[in-house]
Amino acid sequence: MSLSEGIKRGTVELLILTLLQDQDMYGYQIAQELSSRSKGLYSLQESSMYPTLYRLVEKKLISDRQEKVGVRRIRVYYHLEKAGEEYLKAMRKEYKDICRGIFYILDIKDIKELKEE
Repeated sequence: MSLSEGIKRGTVELLILTLLQDQDMYGYQIAQELSSRSKGLYSLQESSMYPTLYRLVEKKLISDRQEKVGVRRIRVYYHLEKAGEEYLKAMRKEYKDICRGIFYILDIKDIKELKEE
């Protein structure tokens, strides 16, 4: 597994929950929004995202609802629950602390240093 794949695996929950705090979304929409907001630097295949969505539903951090679209198609929308909001808040703090520690080690003093080289 590449470094970027390992980092993605560790951040998928955080990013999905972050997107869902803005609005309910369906799987394809989540994948597109991740790519769009990251300016194409973070992409996620839908097929690798669904196990995370199912796990978040099982943990009751998000809920899902089916909505009929067109004649035969059904979309599953995901909604951030109160427990998910609290979990996200804790995850964001932990993630920021980890990033801050990594920045100290890499001697990155300003976010501007992360621009393309």
